[in-house]
Amino acid sequence: MGIVKISDQMHDNLRSASDALSRSINAQAEHWMRVGMLCELHPALSYGDICQLMLRAAQSNEPALSFMKPVPPSPVAARTPRRAAR
Repeated sequence: MGIVKISDQMHDNLRSASDALSRSINAQAEHWMRVGMLCELHPALSYGDICQLMLRAAQSNEPALSFMKPVPPSPVAARTPRRAAR
C-alpha cells in the first residue's frame, strides 16, 4: 500500500462521489482507478460493459477482466508449421 498525491479538486470530487455512492473515499478512488485502467486496456468496452463484468466477477469470485493487455498471437507464428523434435 502506498500514498498517492492528488489535487485538491480531485479530492473534492472523490468526497462528493463517495458520499453519493455510499463508498469510502479510498474505495471510490480505487473504483475509478480500476475502471480507468480497464477502459484503457479494453477500449472496445463501454463503461457499462466494464461495470457489468465487474459485478459478475464479484458475484462469482472470479476476475472480471485481465489487468494485463491481451497480446494477440503473432500472424507469423500462426502460419509457421511446427517441426517435430529431433
